[in-house]
This record gives sequence, structure tokens and C-alpha cells, in this order.
Amino acid sequence: MFIDNHCHLEVYNDTDIEKIIKRARNNNVSIILNNSVDIDVMKKNILLSKRYKEIKIAFGIYPIDALKLSKKELIDGMDFIKKNKDKIIAIGEVGIDLKKSKEFERQKETFIMFIRLSKELDLPLIVHSRNAEEKVIEILEKEKAKKVVMHCFLGKLELVKRIIKNNWYFSIPTNICYNKELQDAVKVIPLESLFCETDSPFLHPKKGERNNEPANVIFAYKKISEIKNLEIVEVEKQIQENFSRLFKMHFLKLQLKLRIPLLL
Repeated sequence: MFIDNHCHLEVYNDTDIEKIIKRARNNNVSIILNNSVDIDVMKKNILLSKRYKEIKIAFGIYPIDALKLSKKELIDGMDFIKKNKDKIIAIGEVGIDLKKSKEFERQKETFIMFIRLSKELDLPLIVHSRNAEEKVIEILEKEKAKKVVMHCFLGKLELVKRIIKNNWYFSIPTNICYNKELQDAVKVIPLESLFCETDSPFLHPKKGERNNEPANVIFAYKKISEIKNLEIVEVEKQIQENFSRLFKMHFLKLQLKLRIPLLL
């Protein structure tokens, strides 16, 4: 059983999603964690999670989208998350993006709001940190965040080691197949701290290709097993255990509610 720990299926139309889920099932992808970028996507994700048993959801507001909102609109978004907390297993994706915007202070303020929300709801936090890796780590440390998944982390190895020391997790995308920074990071990250993701429709395992999808998550598993000189079944089993460890309480609630098989 494979897990896609981060994607954005809401960008596809309903017909395409149907086909994407079918291909995921054919490749034994049994859990797909769809992240949110704004309130409209949160609402769509609720519908997707009801329609497909594989889809689990995270609620959050992407840092660049959050810049477009007033303080009241942000608070309304967080109230929406609180009211629907039983439908989700994580807060995400949230964080700071200094590539698309240099407006650090407002992004920092919003990020801290989401860190505190994740602590209040006792939910794992899925973090975006583009061109702001060290700043994001400093904020997370200052806020004493514990349940953290660093999504597609491209910071220096010194920062990778700092994340490991904090007992946080890394979600490795399928472009590890050609991205040397990710390959070097995986060499030092313990398997017990890893997840795999597609970030669909982005970060395709074949350079230059577009329209990535959860069925391709197996490419990340294969590359990790190659780097660590392990059988893919060992990587598969450990990532299942990692998922159960981090998301267990929230996932078990969904299992009971939806009557789906136990993960382990």
C-alpha cells in the first residue's frame, strides 16, 4: 500500500479526478492527502473526501493566497477549519513563500496563526517553506511546534539535520528522481522521518512533464529505496508506520466514521 502525502487534486475536473483515482487504485495508492490553499478548496475537498475513500484532507491557506485576505477573512477561514476539524487529519498547506512575495512580516504573522491553530486542534502541520527555509524553522522552533511535516524541503543539509533533531518529518516529492538536493537530503534523513508525495499536478517524476498524479508516488518510493539500498517493501512498510504514528488519532476517527479498513 502506497501513500501520497501531499497533492492538489482540486485543480482537475470531476471526470479527470475519477480517472486519476482509478489509476491510483490500480497502483495500490490507498491514501491520498489532498491539501488546501483557500476556503473554496477546503469546501471542495470535503466533497472529494466523501466521494473517494482514498482521499483524506488537510485544511490551510497557502501563504500567497493568505496575502490577498484581510485579517477578518483569515479569522473566518480559521473558524471554518475549527468547525470542520473532524473532517480533516492535518493543517496544510501553510508557511512562507519568499520566491513569489518578499512580504515577510505578513506571511510570518499568518504562519504563526496557523501554527497555533494546529496546536490548539492537536493536528499535524504541513509546511511550505520556499526560499524561507531557515526563517520557517526558526518560527516553528520558537512556537515549539511538534507535529510538523516539511513539504518538498529544499534547504541546506545543515537545516535538514536541524529538522531531524526536532523530530519533524519530510515529505519527499516525485521529482527526487532528478533533483540532486532531494537525493542528498534523503541520504541523511532517517527512513522513520520520511513520507512520499506527488504535489500533483506539480513536480512530475520526469523532468519537463506536467500533470503529475498520485499513481506516480511509487517513483519517490523507488528512488528512496535505491538511495538507501533497501527493498521497496521496506520503504513502503516504514512509511505506513510513519503515517500511522503521526496521523493515528485523527485517522482512526475517520476510519470509524467511514468504516474503512485499519491502516496497519
